[in-house]
Amino acid sequence: MTPPSSKELRQLRAQAHSLKPVVTVAGKGLALSVLEELDRALNDHELIKVKVAVGDREQRESVIEELCSQSGAYLVQRVGNIATLLRTNPQADPRKSNLHRSR
Repeated sequence: MTPPSSKELRQLRAQAHSLKPVVTVAGKGLALSVLEELDRALNDHELIKVKVAVGDREQRESVIEELCSQSGAYLVQRVGNIATLLRTNPQADPRKSNLHRSR
């Protein structure tokens, strides 16, 4: 996946502003079930927010990096313990996709 341009990043951040986190990483960390749910959410919605409620800032940063590398997603934005991730899906259902719905 090619990184979005700065203009595209601004648009993606604006689209994600009203979204609620759909995946939460908590005490058990990156369990298989969390990665499966992340994959399903990215396939369906393409642009999602993830709540990372583990440890201190450095631990959250490493968890977010791991989420991106494991899922093939691109980090759009990180604010506090909320990360906005993007992974485009050409076969995404327009009724579920946050990218198609907001156009």
